[in-house]
Amino acid sequence: MNWFANFIFFQIGWFACVLGGANQVPWLGVVVTGLAVAYHLWQAAQPRLELMLVLLAGGLGALLDSLPVALGWLTYPSGMFLAGAAPSWIIAMWILFATTLNVSLRWLKGRRALAALLGAVAGPLAYYAGAKLGGVTLLEPTAALGLLALIWALAMPVLMALANRFDGMAGSVRHGDTPDGLAITERSG
Repeated sequence: MNWFANFIFFQIGWFACVLGGANQVPWLGVVVTGLAVAYHLWQAAQPRLELMLVLLAGGLGALLDSLPVALGWLTYPSGMFLAGAAPSWIIAMWILFATTLNVSLRWLKGRRALAALLGAVAGPLAYYAGAKLGGVTLLEPTAALGLLALIWALAMPVLMALANRFDGMAGSVRHGDTPDGLAITERSG
């Protein structure tokens, strides 16, 4: 899969999840994520490995994102299965994020410290942006963002290790793309 297309699919899914959650249609992000994951798996050389990765990421996200909710530091407007737990669309977002690990974030593999730093900065920024769009309310902003920085600093190296273990994109060459995302052209001669 082309890294740019992967990045764009993630951005579309992120907005569908956040705006769907903010506007009482949490299923929107789940559906868009399902479509993006289906396309991602279709592109994978080994779809079962990628499926394992996205399911593990979803489970990890369900656990980790429930912590600030259970502590009362943040709340979501819709999509809650259980009180004190992460909503469906946030779990979908973790699943969607997993589709980037072996494609647009492949460059981060083997760079644990950089993965942790990126997680510590980008993770809370994503929640802050989500709060500005109405997808989450930071009831205790400093504590919530601090905890999210810690969660993502720990989660990113774990997610990258899982991506390394369950890399179903390795060797993927479909629809005229090479594994590095460059188009294959025929040469005559």
